[in-house]
Amino acid sequence: MWALTSLLLAGIARAVIPNAMLRAMPIIPKISVPNGTVLPNITTVYYFDQLIDHNNSELGTFQQRYWINLEFYKPGGPIILMTPAEGNADGSDALLTNHSITGLIAQQQNGASIITEHRFFGYSNPYDNLTSQSLALLTIQQVIDDIAYFATTADLPMPGGDTVKPGQAPWILVGGSYSGALVSYTMVNKPGIFWAGYASSAVVEAIADYYDYFTPIREHMPKNCSSDVQAVIAYLDEMYAAKDTAGIQTLQEAFSLGDLKHVGDFATALEYNLWDWQSMQPDDGSGSMFYEFCDALEVKDGVNAGSDGWGLDNAIKSWGNYWNTTYYHYVCHDQDAETCLGTFDPTDIYWTNITVDNANRSWFWMVCNQEGFYQVGPPEGQPAVVSRILQPSFDERQCVYMFPEAFASPPNTHTAKTNAMYAGWNVNVSRLFFANGLRDPWRGATVSADGLNKPNTTNMPIYESDGFHCSDMFIDNGAVDPTIAVVQAAALMYMKEWLAEWKPSVS
Repeated sequence: MWALTSLLLAGIARAVIPNAMLRAMPIIPKISVPNGTVLPNITTVYYFDQLIDHNNSELGTFQQRYWINLEFYKPGGPIILMTPAEGNADGSDALLTNHSITGLIAQQQNGASIITEHRFFGYSNPYDNLTSQSLALLTIQQVIDDIAYFATTADLPMPGGDTVKPGQAPWILVGGSYSGALVSYTMVNKPGIFWAGYASSAVVEAIADYYDYFTPIREHMPKNCSSDVQAVIAYLDEMYAAKDTAGIQTLQEAFSLGDLKHVGDFATALEYNLWDWQSMQPDDGSGSMFYEFCDALEVKDGVNAGSDGWGLDNAIKSWGNYWNTTYYHYVCHDQDAETCLGTFDPTDIYWTNITVDNANRSWFWMVCNQEGFYQVGPPEGQPAVVSRILQPSFDERQCVYMFPEAFASPPNTHTAKTNAMYAGWNVNVSRLFFANGLRDPWRGATVSADGLNKPNTTNMPIYESDGFHCSDMFIDNGAVDPTIAVVQAAALMYMKEWLAEWKPSVS
């Protein structure tokens, strides 16, 4: 069934994520700890009594899950809190270890590292369902308040855990992608609680018409592959403009997608191969799904096409053949195309499932209300690797399908209000370190966006590597890409300097 916004979800089959947009959520990828590594006991789940509604404490509390690693902690060290990402936090253990920037800061500074689970994701739910009525309490402000309330009231499961609150110990807030934006938002909205912050690939600027998602992909993918993808997309858009339904049907059939009833769903399906870019990291080579796709288009009889590609006819044939032989099964398994990729049946269980631990539904609530980030075709006059058939209205329509009680008509997502409340690109916060990647499709929503020219200062450093999405959060990436190693070293340097300046304000 369909399309929107997670790195974590980027490679999951289409049958699981009907909304293709949700294959490209702005989320930190989970990593595994290398075989043979002996972990401390960090898999224990703890529970914090979090307020259901920070504007009405009489509603009581819910159990918010969290995890803690004390491997490097010594009294006097910082508490390093990783903001919750938009997904089930199970399996995030490695983000507490020194295989991640969080754990590396903890190791350098003798700190404790903690991950909390986001409200309405995983099993940290104020209510036992995800109806529109329940999700009314899923807002950026409630999440920020969760973070602040945890930091200021939690008695941590460690010796002296009731005497390490902000003011008694330095707290550092860490996050990547959407959770990186939460670092910035929290330090803007709740000054004085966190002494320092680290925000990787932080999508601080909420943007509804986020066609710029595909700009870094088009610029950094192989030129021949980009040329041929643009040729196919231009051909589709020309037929759509000419109302050539027969030609569009023939094109769909070349991809085994002739059963799709709406051309927008076909245009969305062609985005899938581009979304695979988000799961890339510096050590990914020709075996990655994205490069397998490009090789299918550009390698013919052992010969690689020049920068202009092989041209439209071969691009249709080879891209279609890749879907027929490989990609259709990867995405749809044994489902027919309409069941797998169609988005126009509001009775489909994908839209009506209100059970908890449904990250797609919870995140889409935030998308429809505050975030936007609809990944669509670019304006006329710009190169297009994604069809201009896809506009924000195509995705906003789906807000009505999923949340009919909340939206009688497609919403006008309140991105301007979000940016005004939490500063967006205008953030100016002391001791906040931003780390971004040149090849990150989310770069256009970060403080490294093209044309923003935000200064890199010692007060609020902004570093950029050649990396992908959240590449700097994982230490192994620094070993294979020296530009990422520079960012990681700079972050550790600043954290050491900033923590040396901290002094307790309460006893």
